[in-house]
Amino acid sequence: MLYHLLYPLHTEFSIFYVFRFITFRTIYAAITALIISFLLGPWLIEKLSALQVGQNIRRLGPESHFKKEGTPTMGGALILFSIVLPTLLWADLSNIYVWLVLLVTCGYGVIGFIDDYLKVRLKNSDGLSPRKKMFWQLLIAFGVGVVLMTYPGFQSTLAFPFFKGVNPDLGWFYVPFAMLVIIGASNAVNLTDGLDGLAIGPVIIAAGTYLLFAYLAGHATLSGYLQINNVKGAGELAVLCGAMVGAGLGFLWFNTYPAQVFMGDIGSLSLGGAIGTIAVITKQEIVLVIVGGIFVMEALSVIVQVTSFRFYGKRIFRMAPIHHHFELKGWPEPKIIVRFWIISIILALIGLSTLKLR
Repeated sequence: MLYHLLYPLHTEFSIFYVFRFITFRTIYAAITALIISFLLGPWLIEKLSALQVGQNIRRLGPESHFKKEGTPTMGGALILFSIVLPTLLWADLSNIYVWLVLLVTCGYGVIGFIDDYLKVRLKNSDGLSPRKKMFWQLLIAFGVGVVLMTYPGFQSTLAFPFFKGVNPDLGWFYVPFAMLVIIGASNAVNLTDGLDGLAIGPVIIAAGTYLLFAYLAGHATLSGYLQINNVKGAGELAVLCGAMVGAGLGFLWFNTYPAQVFMGDIGSLSLGGAIGTIAVITKQEIVLVIVGGIFVMEALSVIVQVTSFRFYGKRIFRMAPIHHHFELKGWPEPKIIVRFWIISIILALIGLSTLKLR
């Protein structure tokens, strides 16, 4: 909005020429998101507490979590607002990729809101049935995949990290592949959201990493030099990623241990879906397995645990997702959280190294 209102004035007032630069708008989208989070956070927490929108804790979980029951949840609404508004203010709204990511972010946010609302209203931890939740996630992701496949200039090729010459064209099979990336990322972040600040930390790191990927993919010269896919217009997603980083930092202020508010599914599903969609658009889908390694590890721990128990009657971990395994081993919650953040940073650096190691 500001881009469209102020940049045209640069012919009369040269100061407005700065709105042309994605880097400038990305920085201020992040700052705007951070300010919104700081301003609205206390108010939202107070309102959620007054409405008794408290977290219901599973009796099967670690006993240390029982004391968290009643902590306000659905704080992901703050994250969503802090992402959407700065993006609308600072991004080029004629860019289709921005709208696609916002669609997934808000669409998955609505799914998460319904899930959280049912949990709070029914006073249990079940919420929306997995079948209904998956149906709507599939529908939104399918829409995004079809739009991308029919958008002029978008390629259905797949890039493999560390191998510059391997770029198979999936054709229309790219649609189910994109759906897998988007839905997988969404649910993996959802599974990771089990400790105070555990999920939002890696989300911030992943968003910051894909901020750089988006900027480079949209820059013809830099993408050519680095031998990565040039996706015209993808650079504008850096602004949205900047807003995501700012919103994440602002939410972490209130979500850090001991948490004053939880993000709930409204936050985790939407953030994961947004990151997955950005990975698809920037053609860095496979790298997401590295950058989002913590999310992958959490999801795989659940799959391995369920498979092992169903077929062999044995549990591999004391409890899944894997962060609960370390809790039951006696690790203090802050130690698990910070160590997972450290691993996320290392994985992000490895992911960025793929830009040169080809």
